[in-house]
Amino acid sequence: MTKETIRRLKLYLEYLRHAGVEYLPRIGERAPQFPITETHPTSPENSELEAVRRELGECKRCPLWKVRNHLVFGEGNPWATLMFVGEAPGREEDLQGRPFVGQAGKLLDQFLHAIELSREEVYIANILKCRPPGNRTPQPQEVEQCYPFLLKQIQAIKPKLICCLGGVAAQTLTGQKVAITRLRGQFIPWRWGIELFLTFHPAYLLRNPNQKKGAMQDFMKLREKLRGLA
Repeated sequence: MTKETIRRLKLYLEYLRHAGVEYLPRIGERAPQFPITETHPTSPENSELEAVRRELGECKRCPLWKVRNHLVFGEGNPWATLMFVGEAPGREEDLQGRPFVGQAGKLLDQFLHAIELSREEVYIANILKCRPPGNRTPQPQEVEQCYPFLLKQIQAIKPKLICCLGGVAAQTLTGQKVAITRLRGQFIPWRWGIELFLTFHPAYLLRNPNQKKGAMQDFMKLREKLRGLA
């Protein structure tokens, strides 16, 4: 085991302690089920990620700053193996300054719980940091200003997997006009040794509940992939 692996392991254990985890199962022992909460515990330091947040500041790089309540940077485990990227903050996210805390966020929590994860173990962000008026689709100039900061977040966190939630996230990260219905559930090699995984946005599933079964199948694939990485 390398020094870097030991260092990251210590940081992750410290993160779990801050998150309230007081017990880890032995090999072969079934892990206890911890409830999903909406609290955001203090995370171990990731100086690179904190530097990205400072660089972003109270961003005024596009006109969206004039209509936002809060800038939504992202939250979760700053050393996460799995990162989720959505489209943009919605109404509740804009009010609270946190990603995926509305109805779509609650559905995402349910999917995470189904694969024995909590939002404190992953990292969640969006393509845009500010809410577009009326939750409209992000405009190209808005993406152009925000996307570089998402890339810097990814470089700081160094996840192994990025789950793209919805078409905007998938098209932005792949740089192609991909169809979620055709490519969802697939792992796509990306940059920096990271793989992308495409699935439906939870907001889409709220409008199309008949697609939830397929989304759950996608999350089960994520679980198996994570087990393989572990």
